[in-house]
Amino acid sequence: MKRLITFTALALAFAGALAQDIQDRTLKFGHLNNPDHPVSLGTKRFAELVAAKSGGKLKVQEFPSSQLGNELQQQSALQGGVQEMSAPATTSLAGIVKEFGLIDFPFAVGTYAQADALLDGPFGQALLAKLPEKGLVSLGYWDLGFRNVTNSRRPIQKAEDLDGLKLRVIPNPVFLETFKAFKANPVPMPFAELYGALESKAVDGQENPFAVILSNKFFEVNKYVSATQHVYAANIILVSKKFWDRLSPTEQKILHDAANEARGYQRQASRAAAQKAVSELQAKGMQYNEVSAEQRARMSDIAKPVTERFAATYDPAIVKLYQAELAKAVKP
Repeated sequence: MKRLITFTALALAFAGALAQDIQDRTLKFGHLNNPDHPVSLGTKRFAELVAAKSGGKLKVQEFPSSQLGNELQQQSALQGGVQEMSAPATTSLAGIVKEFGLIDFPFAVGTYAQADALLDGPFGQALLAKLPEKGLVSLGYWDLGFRNVTNSRRPIQKAEDLDGLKLRVIPNPVFLETFKAFKANPVPMPFAELYGALESKAVDGQENPFAVILSNKFFEVNKYVSATQHVYAANIILVSKKFWDRLSPTEQKILHDAANEARGYQRQASRAAAQKAVSELQAKGMQYNEVSAEQRARMSDIAKPVTERFAATYDPAIVKLYQAELAKAVKP
């Protein structure tokens, strides 16, 4: 009986110590997407898990729809410690860790399973390890989906159909050079300005996953949607290192565990939304077409000199790891 009382006392003392390790904090979590987008759904699930695991002490406050600025503005806010979290596309990090450009190599993976294996494995983790020295900490990768081209002029069925099209692309060197290889006229532009540019015909089209195309009503300003699936895109969960370093190990573990649990839910929600979005875009009047495997292979060959040129400028050890892990991921 005495031993039981002692054990109970120790357990209560331990629980009390843990509780002291968790302070009342509000985390501003910003992203570019609308509240109906899978990134927002993932953020809400993450917030619920963090609240449950912290006994309500850690509160995640979501700021969707670019309320806290574009991706690079939010990145700076995290590095400066004035914003706690964000969920940008990995593409936005190529400016501070250029090897993130490897994720944007066109036609590298063809399925979600291949993408998950590449990002959750040693290659994806090696990229995350480069972020703390840049003032950022990552809690892993979420799904954004395969990127596809929309435009107001014609369906894209082969590389030549991109010739002369003025397309908004992410302000990222790999994207710019890839579309130049297809003889398109790529225009780097913040996402928040994109709808207006499509509406005014300042650009003919853009490229994004189906769920983003639907959520942002690009069907109102573009007629054609083509399943080019030229790049698999991921979001990355970022935490300000200045903020992270102020957290106790218990608080850090809560955020890590919540992000890991939210990841499976978010990916599932995102992939279901992509499938559903295609029929919804058609119902809204968009003309949809798929690109044949043969034409995708041709496009991949056209883009290969671009990826080889970029790979030569990256950390050789990371490139070698990428090639080894990619080969493993796409193995039949």
